Amino acid sequence: MSLKLEDVKGLGKKAEDLRKVGIDTVEKLANTKVDDLLKIKGIGKASADKFIISAKELINGESVEAKELSESAALAEEDKKVKDELKRLEEKRKKLEGKKVENNDFVLVKITGKTQRGTIFRVSSEEDAKKAGIYDEQKAKQGYYTPEFVIVGKPGFLNEGLTETLQDMKFFEKKSVRVPPSKAFGKRDPQKIERIGIAKFRKLNEGKNPEIGQEFIKKGTGQRGVVANILQGRVIIDYNHPLAGQSIDYNLEVIEKVEEFNEKIEYFMISKGIPKENVKDFKINYNKDDKSLEITIPKMFVFQNLTYIKFGLALDLQTHMSDEINDVKFIEIYEKMSIPESPTDSINQKVEEFNKKQEENAENEKNKE
Repeated sequence: MSLKLEDVKGLGKKAEDLRKVGIDTVEKLANTKVDDLLKIKGIGKASADKFIISAKELINGESVEAKELSESAALAEEDKKVKDELKRLEEKRKKLEGKKVENNDFVLVKITGKTQRGTIFRVSSEEDAKKAGIYDEQKAKQGYYTPEFVIVGKPGFLNEGLTETLQDMKFFEKKSVRVPPSKAFGKRDPQKIERIGIAKFRKLNEGKNPEIGQEFIKKGTGQRGVVANILQGRVIIDYNHPLAGQSIDYNLEVIEKVEEFNEKIEYFMISKGIPKENVKDFKINYNKDDKSLEITIPKMFVFQNLTYIKFGLALDLQTHMSDEINDVKFIEIYEKMSIPESPTDSINQKVEEFNKKQEENAENEKNKE
C-alpha cells in the first residue's frame, strides 16, 4: 500500500504547499520539525503538531499492516507445508495399507505391553502413558513414549516373540499376541539370586542400609538387581528381569515404513538416546563415492561424553546399512576462545609503559638543557 500526503488526517489542500517546499512524502512529513512547518503560510503550531503526529501514525499503521500480511503469509506457508506433509503421508499409507512387511524393512511399530495381571508397562505415546497412569515427564523429554524403530527380522530390536510376530504382519494391521516367558523376558533363573551379609552390603552400598525394592548395581560387573528381601542378617538380591517368568500380552501395529536415507540415520540416533528434538541439530554429510558418513556434533553436545553413543551408532549404521555406509566420522568443532590477560602480563605491561614514559621525560629534560 502506497501512502500519499492527502492521506494525512486534516492536511487537505495544504499538501500542495508542502510539496512546493520539498515535503512530498508522508515519511518526509513525519520526520519534519515543527519549526520548519511553521514557516509555511497558514500552518500554526497546533496544526503542525497534528500533521506530524498523523503522518507518524499512518506510517506505523502501514508497518503493522505489512507485518500482519507478512505473518499471514508465513502462517499460510506453514499451513501449506503441513497439508503437503499430511497428503504425502496419506498417499504413502494408501500405498502400504494391506501390504505385508518384509524382512529388512525399516519400520515404526506402535506397542502396548502389559502383564497378565493387567499392569501396563510399555506404551508408544504420551497420551497412552497418561491413560495408563504411568506417564513420567522426564521420560517424555527423553522420547521414551514413541513408536519402536525396528528392522524386520533382525534381532536386538524387539524380544524374540515380537520379532517372530512382526514378520507375519501387514502395514496398519492391529494384532494382539501373548508371548511366553521363554520368548519375552526369559524364565526366572535361581542362579541370578544372590545372598549377601548386611555388613558386606553396606560396604558395597556406600555405607547405607538395604531397603526392600531398592535398585542395586553390582560393582565390577554393572549387573542390575533389586533387593528382594532381608532375611536372617542377609540381603537377598534378585538380578532377574522384573518381568522374568511372566507371559506378556502385547498389542502391535506397524504404522510407518522408513525409507529415506537420512531418516534412517536419525532414527538410529534416537534409538541411541539422542533426544528427538535435537536430532536435526546434527549435520549429516554423505559421500557416495567412498560410502563415508560424516556427522558433525552440535555445540550443545561437544562437551558431553558421547563415546558410547558414537561407538554404538557407528556400529549400528555399519551393520544395518552396510551396503551404503563404510566409515563413520564424527566431527567436533571447538571454537577458539579469547584468553583473558593474566594479572602478571598486565602489571608487566604497565611497568614497561611507565619506564618508557620516564625515559621520554628524561630525554625531554636533557634536550631543554
